[in-house]
Amino acid sequence: MTEGTISAAAEGDTLTRLEQEGEIAADYLEGLLDIADLDGDIDMDVEADRAAVSIISEGGRDLQKLVGREGEVLEALQELTRLAVHRETGDRSRLMLDIAGYRAKKRTELSELGAQAAADVKNTGEAVKLKPMTPFERKVVHDAVKAAGLRSESEGEEPQRFVVVLPA
Repeated sequence: MTEGTISAAAEGDTLTRLEQEGEIAADYLEGLLDIADLDGDIDMDVEADRAAVSIISEGGRDLQKLVGREGEVLEALQELTRLAVHRETGDRSRLMLDIAGYRAKKRTELSELGAQAAADVKNTGEAVKLKPMTPFERKVVHDAVKAAGLRSESEGEEPQRFVVVLPA
């Protein structure tokens, strides 16, 4: 086998593993929806080397219960879903869960926040400290700051960990 063939085979194995994670997660979440007597469709994908599962609904109102205040219930369900995947595969999962488009909307808002913080730092030349965020939220902000050509760091201890945007 050539190096290119080995690389393509490894990518195929990774994709298959991530698709399997998505299937396990979807089965787990469908069971949860049945228990909670909630309607929702499950969409599976692979994004940025991780399985991504979304629960969507036409009305979406009932699903807000699964998002909770500021996504707290969503975060907990994501961890439970990751544990269900781990139980089945034996491997740690980095699966991302979105419910009723909450995480997609949050990603857009946080990208804008990161870009604005980077613009402020470029204008003033002084570092900007943002409010405490979850790991997901910090990652989105770090990516937006990097795209703006600056660098950022996380400081503090969970759950008060926050992003600091630094001058060039």
